[in-house]
Amino acid sequence: MSKARELAELGAVYDSGALSNRNIIINGAMQVAQRGTSSTGLGATTGYYTADRWKHDFSNTSGRLTSSVVGITDLAGFRSALKFACTTADTSIAANELFVLNQPIEGFNIQSVGFGTASAKPLTLSFYAKGNGNAQYTAQLQTGGSNEISASFNVTSSWQRFEINFPAATSVGSVLNNNNTTQLFLQFWLVAGSTYSGGTSLNTTWGSPNNNTMAVGNDNFFSSTSNEFFFTGVQLELGTEATPFEYRSYGDELQRCQRYCFVTPTGQTYSWTALSGYCNSTSNALTFYQYPVRMRATPTLATSGSFQVADALSTYDITSQSIADATDYTARVDVGASGLTAGRVAAVRNKNDATAKITFDAEL
Repeated sequence: MSKARELAELGAVYDSGALSNRNIIINGAMQVAQRGTSSTGLGATTGYYTADRWKHDFSNTSGRLTSSVVGITDLAGFRSALKFACTTADTSIAANELFVLNQPIEGFNIQSVGFGTASAKPLTLSFYAKGNGNAQYTAQLQTGGSNEISASFNVTSSWQRFEINFPAATSVGSVLNNNNTTQLFLQFWLVAGSTYSGGTSLNTTWGSPNNNTMAVGNDNFFSSTSNEFFFTGVQLELGTEATPFEYRSYGDELQRCQRYCFVTPTGQTYSWTALSGYCNSTSNALTFYQYPVRMRATPTLATSGSFQVADALSTYDITSQSIADATDYTARVDVGASGLTAGRVAAVRNKNDATAKITFDAEL
């Protein structure tokens, strides 16, 4: 095959959006939202709230927002976006105030970039965003806090695809660890006090972070309750060219997300949670769970809503659930309830509560 034909065929493949495993980002199209599609009153506490893998970082903020995963029809190729809507304004930003949307990237997933070596490769970030009007925000890569590089982008009230090139990081200190800890952050600054924005110019080359050059020129998302921000189609890939967004099936994207968080599906009243086992006393049952994928690390357990434990003859209201003997692929969940009979089988379901959840969390 001639070189010209080979390049032509390669270009055709790129145009069709093929060539799998280009996108380092998980859930870039905001398809998966296991925890829920909307969360209100955010701004006081950092956490994962709506779209999987997208962490909301807040510090010293008095502004508040609603985060939601919304359906969209005005952007070809995408039907979901992450939306922020300011609900409480904060027009006087404190020096150390920030709101950053970020995705921590596991060391196992970033080794192909070769950070800190002579063969390090450049990265290209692409994404779609819009607001309710004109605003300047900041995109940033940061290697565990030791080195960082930033670039500004300006949204309007219409969707735009942004493409940002980050040069090869040949001299960023130590090579990134090849393990299950955070080794790279992709961050989007929507609020940055003077501690992070008070410098004279943005830090657009790799280097040790000077806090006040991280987000120079950044606008304040909390400046008005009219402010909105929409975000989807996020891709981070090797090379200097932004290729078409890599579409993955919902099932594939869900499994990638479940390595970090798994929520037992309910969605119906009296829905079984797949926790089953036996009663080991009159007040406790031992139930067992194997996660659908191997998790990043041994998870923690959180529950919300009403649950019952059922034995061979009746059901009993659950008063507590706690994780025990857990690994990154299985867990025992101890279930507290009154009136059980030792030795009987046990199974868990929600008690007429379609919103009840059991969450196994191994997020970075």
